[in-house]
Amino acid sequence: ASRNYPYRVRHGEKAVFEGVMRRDPINKKEIVVGNLSCNSSRDPGPRTNIVNNLKKIDPDLLFFAGDQTYHHTEHTSGWIEFGLQFREIMKDRPTITIPDDHDIGQANLWGEYGKRAKNPQGPSGGYYYPLKYVSMVERQQTWHLPDAAYKGKLKSGLSTYFTRLRVGGVDFAILEDRKFKSGPEGKIPKMGPRPDHINDPSYDRSSVDLPGLKLLGKEQLTFLSQWSQDWTGAQMKAALSQTAFCGAVHIHGRPNDRLLADLDSNGWPQTGRKKALREIRKAWAPHLCGDQHLAVVVQHGIDSHRDGPFAFTSPAIVNSIYGRWWHPLNDLAGDNPIPASPLPWTGDYEDGLGNKITMHAYANPPADRRDVKNRADGFGIARFNKETRSVTYECWPRFADVSEGDEAQFPGWPVTHKMSDNDGRKAVGWLPQLTFSKPNQVVQVTNKKTNEVLYTIRIQGKSFQPKVYSMDSHEIKSGENKPETVVIPQIQPVEKPELAKKISVSI
Repeated sequence: ASRNYPYRVRHGEKAVFEGVMRRDPINKKEIVVGNLSCNSSRDPGPRTNIVNNLKKIDPDLLFFAGDQTYHHTEHTSGWIEFGLQFREIMKDRPTITIPDDHDIGQANLWGEYGKRAKNPQGPSGGYYYPLKYVSMVERQQTWHLPDAAYKGKLKSGLSTYFTRLRVGGVDFAILEDRKFKSGPEGKIPKMGPRPDHINDPSYDRSSVDLPGLKLLGKEQLTFLSQWSQDWTGAQMKAALSQTAFCGAVHIHGRPNDRLLADLDSNGWPQTGRKKALREIRKAWAPHLCGDQHLAVVVQHGIDSHRDGPFAFTSPAIVNSIYGRWWHPLNDLAGDNPIPASPLPWTGDYEDGLGNKITMHAYANPPADRRDVKNRADGFGIARFNKETRSVTYECWPRFADVSEGDEAQFPGWPVTHKMSDNDGRKAVGWLPQLTFSKPNQVVQVTNKKTNEVLYTIRIQGKSFQPKVYSMDSHEIKSGENKPETVVIPQIQPVEKPELAKKISVSI
């Protein structure tokens, strides 16, 4: 991890491929991540503009969130095509690839632990093609990742790959947000021509959020809980997955095809969404994903607007298959719109499932997408600044030139937020001001009445005053990399930070 290693792969005497295995960029103040997804096979050939722009940006890590190929039943040839398209940027830096629905030959995916689906559309739940084929796809796309967090196989025989990867002091949780998810068909009332689409604005949101429905599954929720509490080798954290934990889209497919709720998004089931976001919030982590073809930056609301983590959905690499648009029916901005944004529809909204979201930026395509150079496709960049503990999202059109500066980005970008903004709950009380003998310790705060871990974070510097969200008694733990030592076993908060005690901690 301490130095670059050149490598060479040979096939016979003439075929040679060379690259560099990079050292861990732990000393860089900013870790740069490329965020990409949805590589339409309807537009074959090289991805010259995107690759050249990525070379100029020189990211430390590439994240391909899914749909690397749309060849469906010919994944091997599609995987080779993807490798040819992006090898010049992948060969010199770590790359995360995770398969989504089109990679395994389906239009949509609700995995249900690996059961057999009725058809390739998938709403009955499960996988349509044999699990041997699905396993081959997952093996091709994920063999290079760290070992899976879950040991063993599911009852269906399907393996898992969700895991973590640390690069440059940023700890990434890599999720499989569709492998365990319940399928809607036969479980909820049918309210549209398709079992996964809802267009009745009067429907009861709770009627589709039924007990027993799953999103991430207990295995991944357990992993996220453990991941959020272990800060070994990490100063910041982020979660990576295929799709968004909300329905930040109004129009699907064609400019006049308005859809109220799409159950293919991770906005459904709502209870499962909240469970996932609460675990991500405990680490003050943002979320990067793809799948939606529409680039957006939102801040999730769990119980109220802006109390959850930020999320950046990348644009489609090639947006030739399925356009999507953010366009509220009333043509109005939400409450508390983003100041000075050039976009008309920002602020606080609810999606069609009743989930609270705050729209910060979106990149709508034009109504007519026939112009291949104007379809709102491209790539995203996330910059994790370890000095300021902030994250900046960039969104670049496919045919832009990053050398031209921020003006070449989609309107509304870049977007920056503090790491602490990923927990937007309003402070009700304050615990003592802590001063540690060593800097940058891990601090965990737990509500003693409910036994809920509120957050586990690595502080910056030697001082930290925890905020809490009730006047219940709380516990504080700390440690070098994990919260292993009880600093204060039980203490009542005070209403104002200046009224709290000051405590020195020798850890």
